[in-house]
Amino acid sequence: MPSEAPHPDTLELAADLRAALGSLVRSLRGSDELPQNQAAVLGLLVRDERSCTVAELADLQRVRHQSMARTVALMTEAGLVTQQPHPTDGRKQLITATGAGRTALLEQRARREHHLADTIEARLTPAERDRLRDAVSLLSRLS
Repeated sequence: MPSEAPHPDTLELAADLRAALGSLVRSLRGSDELPQNQAAVLGLLVRDERSCTVAELADLQRVRHQSMARTVALMTEAGLVTQQPHPTDGRKQLITATGAGRTALLEQRARREHHLADTIEARLTPAERDRLRDAVSLLSRLS
């Protein structure tokens, strides 16, 4: 049974929200030192404190295996990840974030948060900051 189309006002709100979030994310990426694809891989490895194969990372990121293999090779050269033989399948390598990789990711996140905090303080009144705090709770419920 097909669902009803969203109300036009809700569609407009969704479009406005998408545009605002896209603009915000692009502004935060402006000072990034890690390329987005490398930050995403580190995020997966660090968040879950796990190791993955290239194929698993490619599936999680929804990219081609060859693209992920290149990303992992660049990250290995930069010392952000290590590759170790898979314990049960000698044809595979397990990719793990290094201490330098964790540090690079956490520093990038901290720079983004600092930039965002500075912008919030510079552009929003205390009352608007309270409204934003409430909006963050609502945004969390959407994901």
